[in-house]
Amino acid sequence: MSEDTLRMRAVTSRGGETRASTSRAAAPPKQAGQRDAFFDNAKYLAIVLVAIGHAWEPLRDGSRTVSALYMVVYAFHMPAFIVISGYFSRSFDASPGRVRRLVTGLAVPYVVFETAYTLFTRWTDQEPDRPVSLLDPLYLTWFLAALFIWRLTTPVWRRVRWPLPVALVIAMLATLSSSVGNDLDLQRTLQFLPYFVLGLLLKPEHFQLVRRRSARVLAVPVFAAAVVVAYWAVPRMSGAWFYHRDSAEELAAPAWYGPVMTLVTFGCSLVLVACFLAWVPGRRAWFTVLGAGTLYGYLLHGFVAQGSKFWGWYEPAWVHRPVGMVVVTVCAAVLVTALCTPPVRRLFRWVMEPEMTWAFRRDAQQQARERNAVREGNAVHG
Repeated sequence: MSEDTLRMRAVTSRGGETRASTSRAAAPPKQAGQRDAFFDNAKYLAIVLVAIGHAWEPLRDGSRTVSALYMVVYAFHMPAFIVISGYFSRSFDASPGRVRRLVTGLAVPYVVFETAYTLFTRWTDQEPDRPVSLLDPLYLTWFLAALFIWRLTTPVWRRVRWPLPVALVIAMLATLSSSVGNDLDLQRTLQFLPYFVLGLLLKPEHFQLVRRRSARVLAVPVFAAAVVVAYWAVPRMSGAWFYHRDSAEELAAPAWYGPVMTLVTFGCSLVLVACFLAWVPGRRAWFTVLGAGTLYGYLLHGFVAQGSKFWGWYEPAWVHRPVGMVVVTVCAAVLVTALCTPPVRRLFRWVMEPEMTWAFRRDAQQQARERNAVREGNAVHG
């Protein structure tokens, strides 16, 4: 090979490297604050499963298959939601801005929907004397109260040496006491706590592990096995263990069952959460935009889920047959999808994400920035 040829190849190689570097440099960087399609997809799919689970509830009587599917879904859909919530709570530092968003995004919707659900329940359940109690979360509002408490404790978990083991011990101890009570649904808040703490500990690379092709393939037999085990377990155990809202005593089980089942359900749920996330697409899809509105779908679909029994939608015999289950599943998915759309979000934003600037004092840093901006403006125009 001639010397000229070698020089030509070297130049070509350097040119190729230069072009590749230029191409990489020209690629638009991911903007700060840009939403991750993977997590929006995961939140949307999880909220669809929440709605489907509520729609399946009246179909469980007399159907072992529906009960098994219901148990599998309840084993992982809320844990998945809570893990993701914990992951996005890592930056909570109790700063004025974050506290303000905590109040407007959780506390205010909690008060509004707790009141609305109580009034709706008075009508549908024919309980005109049911009191409005902000200490006893009704139906779906428990998640708002729990997330408010979890997020407030985030700085503590960021400082504890062994946060997940401590959270698991707290959850295990909670199952031993039936005196925890219903105030703010504290029993469920404590039992679901490990999932939130786990989310706080996760990093982006951990989610990359479950997004591998091998994980997607492995998720198929794992989910199939879970359905088989659930089918076997339906007549042998209570699926209420996955609700995490009762103590062992309230579930008519020996006290030592509580801590053991806490660990067992935590392990089962994490495996199924990993399998669920393995199937979540990482690219943008038609439903990605709906991931930003999952709290809307979560809170609003509850009125239809509750009212469906009052309106007699489950009374026809065909609804309890296989074709009925398919129709109910599709209707639930379509309903919650519609409730997550941007038009619905714009319609209810005043309730779900109120500005409430009148209720908060501006923090010192913000005031200092505004004063500096005014001084700089005066200097320029002066």
